[in-house]
Amino acid sequence: MEKLGIGIIGCGNISSAYLTAMASFPVLDIRGIADLNRGLAEQRAAEFNLVARGIDELLADPAIQLIVNLTVPKAHVEVGLQALAHGKHTYSEKPLGVTFAEGQKLAETASARGLRIGAAPDTFLGGAHQTARAIIDTGVLGTPVGGTATFMCPGHERWHPNPDFYYEAGGGPMLDMGPYYITDLVNLLGPVARVAGFAIAPRSERIITSEPRNGQKIPVHIPTHVCGVMAFESGAIVQIGMSFDVAGHKHVPIEVYGTEGTLIVPDPNRFGGEIELLKKGGAFEPQATTEPYADGNFRSLGVADMAHAILSGRPHRANGDLALHVLEVMEAFGRASDTGETVTITTRPERPAPLKQSLLNGELAR
Repeated sequence: MEKLGIGIIGCGNISSAYLTAMASFPVLDIRGIADLNRGLAEQRAAEFNLVARGIDELLADPAIQLIVNLTVPKAHVEVGLQALAHGKHTYSEKPLGVTFAEGQKLAETASARGLRIGAAPDTFLGGAHQTARAIIDTGVLGTPVGGTATFMCPGHERWHPNPDFYYEAGGGPMLDMGPYYITDLVNLLGPVARVAGFAIAPRSERIITSEPRNGQKIPVHIPTHVCGVMAFESGAIVQIGMSFDVAGHKHVPIEVYGTEGTLIVPDPNRFGGEIELLKKGGAFEPQATTEPYADGNFRSLGVADMAHAILSGRPHRANGDLALHVLEVMEAFGRASDTGETVTITTRPERPAPLKQSLLNGELAR
């Protein structure tokens, strides 16, 4: 089968999940991995039987058509622009950029060069979320009314070995976890039209409790508790809460309300999970997952879909328009909090096409 040459830049914590999943997709021909820390790249290369290369060497290789950018958030746009300058398509870890203006620059550069950009999260392509999408599309919920989206925890310094970037520009619960929730909601309900919100930082520093830096203090430069409301173009109104300051809670990740029913959607940071449907007058009932990619961590499914799309000439699903829209929505919560005003969202991506078939054996619905 035809394959696409892939280069990976960034060999940190998330790269292991990507490289493990990429082995499932024969369309991806990994030609090398690179990192500013050459030793880290060599370590990851040895672990996955790949070749560690220099970043410049990787970018200059004509056999590589797509760069997968797994660097820290504040480097996403810089590395993406380098890839585009070398004539490569680029797929980035989330978020697309630290600011909407940065994301726009990346999107405009790609468009001017006739290249594609893609971005995580791709979990909305997972079987549970595609099944939830299919349920909503049947009309069983009636007219969409609203919903809730909730991620709240005590903070990532309790488990991540180097959590500093979570509390710098490009981090925080909204830009770190918000992409999963908002992307899935756009998949389910379409684009967002307006945003209202509040954002606070209750603490100016955090204490790391993970190893090897247990006990060290790190400064907080961004809001760590963000709450808001999204008014969707469809008319639905969804409440969202993202926090690194909550000891525990009992909210489910996502609920979607309609005039005729309610749908419980599982964790959008996972590809699977239990779906429940309540029809008006009845009780919540589990729903069988009918779509593929619900039984594992397929973190690179969006890369594989993008590779197939490049080779076949069709649109890819975890695309730049979607990622830029989500970035604009996330940034709008801070603007709404600062100004006390509702913020109008300017971008309007198309709802991604459903992923109707598995990518097993290199097969993909065109």
